[in-house]
Amino acid sequence: MLEVNELRKVYNSGLIEVEALKGVSFRIDDGEMVAIMGPSGSGKSTMMHLLGCLDHPTSGSYLLDGKDVSGFDDNGLAEIRNKKIGFVFQQFNLLAKTSILHNVEVPLIYAGVGRKKRRKIATDVLTKVGLGHRLDHHPNEISGGQKQRVAVARALVNNPSLILADEPTGNLDSKTGDEIMELFHQLNDQGHTIVLVTHSDEIADHADRTIRLLDGELVKG
Repeated sequence: MLEVNELRKVYNSGLIEVEALKGVSFRIDDGEMVAIMGPSGSGKSTMMHLLGCLDHPTSGSYLLDGKDVSGFDDNGLAEIRNKKIGFVFQQFNLLAKTSILHNVEVPLIYAGVGRKKRRKIATDVLTKVGLGHRLDHHPNEISGGQKQRVAVARALVNNPSLILADEPTGNLDSKTGDEIMELFHQLNDQGHTIVLVTHSDEIADHADRTIRLLDGELVKG
């Protein structure tokens, strides 16, 4: 599914260089659910951005579905993001003034899918996550847990190879968080590869294994 080799990321701030990742290597197999953990400053957010093709590494390689994407330009990374990666964020990142159906349709609009087809796909995926009865509701009309289900549905509409979830239960109470994690387990059982970026041991316990980062280095893979 994905493999990073000697991945390094350096940020320049004036005359100061900050080495956020220091030659990290690991692989994640197709169908795994893996947690990436580490304290603040460990490099896990930088790793999330690189795995999500939101940024370029300074050096090293990143293979996604066997293709080295580390040298892609911004347009190439955008195409990979749209076709192969689904994102779920702690803050939900939903469009407030439009329906949850339209929120889920947005990636399909960018992919050039026609209106009738994308509406059916979005409806089917929202039904899959238990929100088929709420298609016309707006984000301010549903609960936090339902908002995260919308975010999961949006991540699924392009049938991505990889789902990246950044603190997916961080804004939810424990009961609702458990429901979202159960949804991730169902998706994983259906064959989706899932990477959870989290500081929570409780969330990491849901994963098949944990990758731990500390000061930009791999301490457990």
